[in-house]
Amino acid sequence: MRTINWQKSSYSAQSDGDACVEVASIGDDIGLRESDDPNRVVTTTPAKLRSLLAGIKAGEFDHLASR
Repeated sequence: MRTINWQKSSYSAQSDGDACVEVASIGDDIGLRESDDPNRVVTTTPAKLRSLLAGIKAGEFDHLASR
């Protein structure tokens, strides 16, 4: 079994119990997981993740924050 090297943002606090998103390269895909639920992993392609991040930066999802 191959070891997956998960990384979290340097902006995340490093104390125990933090909930932050971690990312890893899994073959040709990108894995995403919540650090407090590490067994639940979502995978996507690099192109789709770039598109999502561009949409977030452009404010395309800001209306969801008011729910």
